[in-house]
Amino acid sequence: MANAKKPKRKAALLGVGLDTDGHKRITQGDNFMLVGGSQETHEQMTEKALKINEKLKARGKQLETVSREEFDDIAHEVGLKKVPGHKSDEH
Repeated sequence: MANAKKPKRKAALLGVGLDTDGHKRITQGDNFMLVGGSQETHEQMTEKALKINEKLKARGKQLETVSREEFDDIAHEVGLKKVPGHKSDEH
């Protein structure tokens, strides 16, 4: 049997803006997709996603190579907050 290669791990951020002003917005980046939101919300999501990418690059990492804890640190640095009691808090 030929060498079975393990599929390369992939990761992406998905941002969904739940407020609306009647416009449809979609923004894609290297490892993120953002949909919806008012102009202000969408701009905030875009800014945070770009900052996360900058922080990853400064650390020499890719989204798929950081641990959950390191991602949480980066997310906190750019102003994102964890949802208290969320299932991922248990890990």
